[in-house]
Amino acid sequence: MKLNTKFLGEVEITEQEILTFEHGLLGLEDEKKFVLLPIDANLPLAVLQSVNKVEIGFVVAYPFVFKKDYSFEISDEDKEQLHIETEEDVITYSIVTLKETFQDSTMNLLAPIVINVKQKCGKQIVLQDGMAYPLRFPMHSLEGSAK
Repeated sequence: MKLNTKFLGEVEITEQEILTFEHGLLGLEDEKKFVLLPIDANLPLAVLQSVNKVEIGFVVAYPFVFKKDYSFEISDEDKEQLHIETEEDVITYSIVTLKETFQDSTMNLLAPIVINVKQKCGKQIVLQDGMAYPLRFPMHSLEGSAK
């Protein structure tokens, strides 16, 4: 099926690529269906695009590339909601706030997006440790595992 996107124009997707966010995203609780679209194979970035509304799309980053010590525990309740069986089922992204230059852009480490790639579902989780993980973490350097 064809999907109009906020950042990538029209793209072709399959029904199997659609992710269900049962609780939506923060501030967008009614948006339940998204698709994750790669931007460039050489970049740790993607677009999380609403299937229903072209104007709702977010650039997301693989946070471990920018902060190598980024880690958090997923609660039992979130594991249950996401149907997580093994760690390998999960991939984490952070929403990016793009600025004029990439070096000035930030990502939200406080509320990561956790996706169960096997079950095709996701959830935005708000971490309890606001001091350790800021809402606006600078993206100016690659320091993590995918450099």
